[in-house]
Parts: sequence; structure tokens; C-alpha cells
Amino acid sequence: MSVLSQNPRKDFPNRPQFSGFMKPCRVEGEVLNLEVYGEIPKDIDGTFYRVMPDPQFSPFIKNDPWFNGDGSISAFKIKDGSVSFKQRFVRTEKFVREREAQRALLGKYRNKFTDAVEFKIRTTANTNVVHFNGKLLALKEDAPPYALDLHTLETTGLYDFDGQLPSLTFTAHPKFDPRTGEMLCFGYEAKGDGTPDICYYRIAPDGKFMETVWLTAPVLAMIHDFAVTENWVVFPIIPQLCDIERMKQGGEHWQWSPETPFYIGVLPRRGGRSSDLKWFRYQNSFPSHVANAYEDECGNIILDLGLSKMNVFFWWPDAQGKSPDPSSIHSQLTRFTINPKSEELDLVNSTILQSDNSEFYRIDDRFTTKPYKHCFFDLMNPALGTDFPTIMPQLGGGYPLYNALAHLNIETGVTEIYFPGKTHMVQEPVFIPRRGSSVEGDGYVMALVNNYVSMCSELHLLDTREFTKAKAVILMPLRLRQGLHGNWVEGKDLQAGANCRT
Repeated sequence: MSVLSQNPRKDFPNRPQFSGFMKPCRVEGEVLNLEVYGEIPKDIDGTFYRVMPDPQFSPFIKNDPWFNGDGSISAFKIKDGSVSFKQRFVRTEKFVREREAQRALLGKYRNKFTDAVEFKIRTTANTNVVHFNGKLLALKEDAPPYALDLHTLETTGLYDFDGQLPSLTFTAHPKFDPRTGEMLCFGYEAKGDGTPDICYYRIAPDGKFMETVWLTAPVLAMIHDFAVTENWVVFPIIPQLCDIERMKQGGEHWQWSPETPFYIGVLPRRGGRSSDLKWFRYQNSFPSHVANAYEDECGNIILDLGLSKMNVFFWWPDAQGKSPDPSSIHSQLTRFTINPKSEELDLVNSTILQSDNSEFYRIDDRFTTKPYKHCFFDLMNPALGTDFPTIMPQLGGGYPLYNALAHLNIETGVTEIYFPGKTHMVQEPVFIPRRGSSVEGDGYVMALVNNYVSMCSELHLLDTREFTKAKAVILMPLRLRQGLHGNWVEGKDLQAGANCRT
């Protein structure tokens, strides 16, 4: 294991996002045979990939937000009850040029006008990592993906789908249809910073583009996640607005707009044109991640996602500099029922499916685009008994905190809670289907957990048949700061990828 050298010119800024558990790790290497307490079922065979923003050099922007760091990919390979760990940085243009210069060159988050040098591709590739067509793709929504080797995590280069990618940007949340195998994607600000263009495309399992549709957003704003049903795609717009003139003056790319409604764009999934796009409107809100979407028996779109009345990205305030106290932000799993053929575009009603403060919703991916009843997510409930006085000095900051994992049965309304301990916080979960079972939600849930006493990370594995206690706890000999997203890839799919390369 090698620890990358610290920028000799200065320490990391004395800010919450660079302190405690959030202090940059900057580690590459591998560890075999991690300590396992409990039992890992023998039917679990695959790799959990996740990515975290982790700056290799101290930024010259003092209050640089947490997720402006370099993309660092972790891979937890599980087979025959044992776990191995590997981690490497994505070799983006930014990473390579800063390594050569031995200092930070990138300026403010998504503001090229504040950079020390000019980049061709400015991305940090730090938001999600997915498996597609024998490749591992590191994603951030401001650029095309970077491709990595599934096994070594070596970066093979910027990936434009063999010249087919029509837009300058690519979503961090592509959707995969479990029936067709196709990947559905989009890019916003698709013609460059400050442009209202959205480009939607469908990609066949072999990587060939099947369809491209160019669209225009009603406001120049962030579209972090989206949803897909059998016949529709849905674009939730976050009221964080871009102003290119503000950027040129050294300002932020994003600014919260309390006057802007929550727009939801609806487009036919196949054969749609720009004229078919409808923008529904709801009261000013912050939509977070999508759990799932599908169509009911009446043809309505059922959209389930996190929703907050406040600006969840509190580090980007409104024009008056106002932003909520992070502890006051409350996001809830919320359902919208949308008639895609309606001429009435103002949405009045929504239904709260789970009232606790929650985020990072995951489902059994075999039920993407279909009716479903099981949802797994992070939850914050101070009443569970977290020892905040003890862990507060080590928490770090700049990101949302969640102290438990939850399983909601949407059909019954019952929520099961796994509480990992009084000095722990959880990261995003992933679902692993039980081998041989086609029953929705029958399997395992896995998540990285922050231990603020040991100051090391742990991997907790739960059996959905007994959700409230851990099946196994895997100890890490190091600390992995807060990550963003990750995915589980079955061993058979990894082997198929290896066969494709040979």
C-alpha cells in the first residue's frame, strides 16, 4: 500500500470537509483477506465498486466543497466467504496534470474560469461507477465517462462509446433495463457550461447507440438523477441555477433559487421528439435521488424519489447568501402520480411514503421500471441513540449524516431499521440478490460504515430476511471518507467482461 505524498506547499484548509473522518485519504493499494466478524454466505460472489471524492492535493479554493475531489475507486471482491480490497484513483486529465505539477490546478467546482490552467476535459470522475459492456465506467455529470479495467482498476482512458457520444456531458445516474439490457442516459448542459440543452440517448447492451433526442430545459439548472419506466423517461430538475456571467466573475456554478418551481420533464422513452416533452411543475422543492418509477394500470407514471422543502446543497446558497442549517434539512421518500397525457401541468399533490429523514434510495435492480415494494436507504434518526458528544470532534462536515440503514415495505408501510452502533454513521447501501431466488428484495444489503472511535471504515452485510442485525462485519485497516455512489457486480458478469477482453 502506498500513501500519496502531501502537497509540500500547504496543508489542507482548516474546514470541516477536510477534517476528522473527512480528512483526505489519498491511498492506493490493496489488502487481501480482510477481517470478517460473522459469516459471509457462500452464495455471495462478486464485487462491490464505489467511488469517493478524494483530493490528491490541497485545493487553492479554501472552501472547496466535499465533492470536488479526485475520483477514487474502491473494489471489494467477495468470494467463498472472504473479502479483498483494492483502490485506485481515476487517471483523469486533471489528476495526471496535477500529479505532474505537484499542486492543485483546478479551481472552483465546475467553474473553468477559476482554473490555474486550461483543461480539455475538466472532470474529476468522482460521482458513480457502473459496469457496462465489459467495462467499468467512472462517472461525473460534467463530462464523458472514464473507462477502467474491471479487475486492476487501471484507467484505460476517456470513453465516448467509440465516437458515438453526441453530448459533452453524461449523467452520473444511467438506468439499466433488466429486461432489455439497454442503458438509458442523458446529459444536461449538453453543449457546454451555461447551455440549456439536454441530450437523451438509449444504448444497446453491445454499446451501440439506438436513439438520440435533443431537448431544451425550461431553466438552466441541475438534473442530477432521472427515472425510467417501460414507456417514459422522467427528468427532475433541481432549482440550483447556473449563470455563466456569474461564473466568469469567479462565482459559483450553482445558486439556489427559492422562486423556481420543481420541474419534472416527461418524454416518451422510444421515438420521442423535442415537441413531445412536457414540463410538469410542483412547488419549490429539492428532489434528491430516485428510488424507482413505473406505470400503473391506468397509464400514470408513478415516480418515487427523495424530496425536501429546503436546499439540500446548503453550500450553494441563494442570491442573498441564505442557506439552511444542515441539521434542519429533512428529505423524505415521496411519490408523484403523473398522467403523461394531461394538459394540466401544475402538480398539486404528492404522497410521503416514509416520513423519516432519508436519502440514497436503492432497490432490487431487477425491478427497475416495474411495480416494486422494497426500498433500502440511509436514514437519520437521533432517537436511535447515537453518541453525538463522543463522535462530534471526528465527524468532519460538508455532507449529510445518516446513522442507520432502513428497509421500507411500500406495500405494508412497515420500516425495518438496522442501527450499526452509537459511534457509527452509514454510507449508501447496495442490494445483492440471493442466488437462485427471483423474489423481489430477497438477498443482502451491504454498506460502508464510518466508525468514529477506531477512525476506520467497516463493511456491514445484512440479510434481508433478518434486516435488523448484521450478518457480517468486515473491518478495514484504513479510513475511507464519505463516498457518493456504487454498485454491485456479480462474479459471472465480471468473468464475461474478462472473456470479452480476450
